[in-house]
Amino acid sequence: MTTNTSGTPAGGAGGNWPQTLVGVGVTLTGIGLGIGARGISSDAGYGGVGPNFMPWLCAVVLTICGLWITWEARTGGFREMDPDAGPAEPANWSGLVWVTAGLLLNAALIVHLGFILSCALCYLLAVQGLRRSQGQALAGAIGTWIKDLVTGLVIAAPVFWMFTQFLAINLPGLTRSGWL
Repeated sequence: MTTNTSGTPAGGAGGNWPQTLVGVGVTLTGIGLGIGARGISSDAGYGGVGPNFMPWLCAVVLTICGLWITWEARTGGFREMDPDAGPAEPANWSGLVWVTAGLLLNAALIVHLGFILSCALCYLLAVQGLRRSQGQALAGAIGTWIKDLVTGLVIAAPVFWMFTQFLAINLPGLTRSGWL
């Protein structure tokens, strides 16, 4: 366990409470996912793996990670952290707002615009947020917006077609043809 300049343990004598809360939160999320996975059918599908395999795997791994984070926090905190160092740079809230707006609009508009257009919009807004968080001067240029929108369409369209045409999984489309 490391000590700071005053000779006290870096995480405090009993561990670091914010880190402990993160660990408990991750553990509870894993347990909640496991509770939800109980309601998923376990009928074996292709290759002998049922639809509940991945939720159970994620629940177990998340619970183990949460317990590990909690143990680390209670036994001295994250040992490599410098207790005197602040954040390297301030959080970029505008970038977070752009990315969050993209995700929320995708969820709200997918049944109205269809998968391809709503995912392209999500991509456009998320990339704009990431560009702004990196301080790129071209983030507001109209050409950048068009390029990002076209890139989003180029990514979303084949994904939609693969799921709907080849895997026969229904995704919301803009038309009834199954191609848009």
